[in-house]
Amino acid sequence: MSDDDRMDADGELLGRCLRGEVDAFEGLVRRHEKKMINIAFRMIGDFEEACEVVQDAFVSAYGNLGKFKGASSFSTWLCSIVLNLSRNRLRQVKTRARREAASIGNPALANGGSVTVEPAFAGASPLDELERKEIEVKVQGCIEALEAEFREAIVLRDIQNFSYAEIGDMLGVAEGTVKSRLYRARTSVRECLKRVMGDS
Repeated sequence: MSDDDRMDADGELLGRCLRGEVDAFEGLVRRHEKKMINIAFRMIGDFEEACEVVQDAFVSAYGNLGKFKGASSFSTWLCSIVLNLSRNRLRQVKTRARREAASIGNPALANGGSVTVEPAFAGASPLDELERKEIEVKVQGCIEALEAEFREAIVLRDIQNFSYAEIGDMLGVAEGTVKSRLYRARTSVRECLKRVMGDS
């Protein structure tokens, strides 16, 4: 399905929502939930927290549908809500972790080491699968170690494939700022991976 087809389908569902058809909003949830959870997880690093953030985001979106003017796609608007709530939740998690005197020395294990990964492709040996999972944990740890503005840039561009313009709209910054943040994020992740991969 092309981006235009997705926008048309979203537009139809949004129109039905605004006419009071609650089941139409369930259609929007089904269409966007997986992507929004992925974004929240990459931002927060905890799957349960990410699911709660996305649930809150959909509740907020539903309550504010009348304010959605269509200047951007529904997906971009929803992603902005997810990012804002993820930032807030990340602050809460960090504050809670400090209060509980939890160790945050290893970002990849800050959530108890429970990083959700994609299922293995057919034919992977157990050793290859173990190695792939270890690399994913290290990459996620390096992403989590970034400051929020750089983490947002790399997650939205390199993982979710949003355009620079869409990311600029979501974050309320110029495209040049997005590119600058992305460059710094990629550089930091590369340097982090050199350090952590050298340890293995």
